[in-house]
Amino acid sequence: MTIRHVVSWQLSSVDPGEKAENAAKIAAALTSLRGVIDGVQSIETGTDVVGGENWDVVLIADFDDRDALDRYQGHPEHQRVAGFIRSVVARRSCVDFEVP
Repeated sequence: MTIRHVVSWQLSSVDPGEKAENAAKIAAALTSLRGVIDGVQSIETGTDVVGGENWDVVLIADFDDRDALDRYQGHPEHQRVAGFIRSVVARRSCVDFEVP
């Protein structure tokens, strides 16, 4: 069963330029994981275009199954990207669910 992994981040910077730069870096780093980790069906990212109280960056990724999600989360390349993300975010929200 496919697992969909949806993560949203609010960035810690209040400077619009720095926030946009970090959002773009996060999106690029996550999409660079396409084809790197076995079991990843798709990775999509987006950055908020509305502003206000919205979340700044979102990841939507589909995995073959729960084992594939676990491999992704533990993979060294994902860990490298996650380290950068943790350094620039204030809050994170995540949900994983089965897609029929």
